Amino acid sequence: MSNRKWLALLLVLGLVLAACGGDGGESTTTEAESPDTTEATSEEDPTTTESGDTGTTAASGESTGYTELDQALAGEFEGTTVDVWAQWLPESVEEANFTATLAPFTEQTGIEVNFQATPDYETALQVAVDGGNAPDLAQIAQPGKMHQYADAGSLVALDFFNSEKLEAEMVPAFYDLGHYNDTLYGIYYKSDVKSIVWYPVQGFADNGYEVPTTWDELVALSDQIIADGNGNPWCISIESQEADGWVATDWMEDILLRTAPEEIYNQWITHEIPFNHPEVLEAAEYMSDIWFAEDYAYGGNTYINATWIGETQDPMFAEEGPQCWMQKQAAWIGGFWGANRDFIAENPEAPQSEWPNVPGEDVDFFYFPMIEEEFGTPVLGAADMFVMFEDRPEVRALLEWLATPEAAEGWIAAGGFLSPLNTVPAEWYTYPNDGLSEMVLNATTVGFDASDLMPAEVGVGSFWSGMIDWVAANGEGTDEVFQSIEDSWPG
Repeated sequence: MSNRKWLALLLVLGLVLAACGGDGGESTTTEAESPDTTEATSEEDPTTTESGDTGTTAASGESTGYTELDQALAGEFEGTTVDVWAQWLPESVEEANFTATLAPFTEQTGIEVNFQATPDYETALQVAVDGGNAPDLAQIAQPGKMHQYADAGSLVALDFFNSEKLEAEMVPAFYDLGHYNDTLYGIYYKSDVKSIVWYPVQGFADNGYEVPTTWDELVALSDQIIADGNGNPWCISIESQEADGWVATDWMEDILLRTAPEEIYNQWITHEIPFNHPEVLEAAEYMSDIWFAEDYAYGGNTYINATWIGETQDPMFAEEGPQCWMQKQAAWIGGFWGANRDFIAENPEAPQSEWPNVPGEDVDFFYFPMIEEEFGTPVLGAADMFVMFEDRPEVRALLEWLATPEAAEGWIAAGGFLSPLNTVPAEWYTYPNDGLSEMVLNATTVGFDASDLMPAEVGVGSFWSGMIDWVAANGEGTDEVFQSIEDSWPG
């Protein structure tokens, strides 16, 4: 299956249609629409679909459509244990949310789930796999990395899955991306929309700042913040333990979607054009205008490279008022704002409305603006899949459960979660995902994260490290940095 198909794939359209009930506008691609779109029919069984299929509900006594999951719900694997690893950090809102979503599975099946939130995740997982100590299930963000593990013979082929049910209930793009060489290896669980910028609501109101809708307005607002003596307009950093640099690749991808035809983005992913194609270098220049312009980024390039992404926006919440004003990041970032980190660590089940800095009230988002009008209003997104390293019935049962709406319900209620399933009831979604739904519906192009689709040697290797080098040089030597990434392309 070629990656070239995935430039304009409907990354979240299917789940958006579920979240919006199919109303609200037309899409440029309609193949993600599914006749199996969910409508909740009762409080007792919220996952019942029009076709009569049901989600995971022990009370119903009906088959879930998945063999091992049915056996697990019947108590056949009670007392067994499944080990799960993911990149969601210890004491983070993501760890708390995923841990909470696993509780119903254990309650209904008696299967204990040992979830390990793993720092330095990419390296730790690779070491574990190489050493023969891989977890039963592991979260992976990059299809390219899944391909690498599959080529090494490390992954279990998921041929036990009810593929007809999975294909009917999952957004087609995600169903296809879970395959490699016509074999299913990954089950997508969570997706993100990246083309958003967060800002302090009261600070904007107090200073009369308006949300920008074009790139020129974005630059003008940045200049105005500096002229007003209000600190630096941008909160930016890319330190992410063993995954340093991915924030910078997101910026490059989002900008390229706004400055070049979608065919260029697609060809860039598949290396049909060189990594340092002129259109790519032009996108880097636009990025430089924000990242390396004098006084634009808080702390300059040193702060960008040295600051953990969970602390990027701390200056936005300074007691004396915002010291930086805008952060480009996906919806999950709210769990890391200012005092939210410590509060969530102590109160992992508290709703967003009780956080010290409430998403949608204290801080809101706007669409990362268009640059060149001819390329419309694109959206960039990414997603997390789970793969299997050990094949046992209880492991199969948990992976099958992760492909049901119930496995997403708790995290959706907590916020910051978009499901790749089209069977999730519309009424489950709240802020910010209702706004993200509208954004995707209005998108002229929806692109999957390019670095995740590139070969792992580049996408999570030389591309990440090249961005670190570029930032260290404060944006100098662009041609040399991008040529070095081009030279690293395998084969």
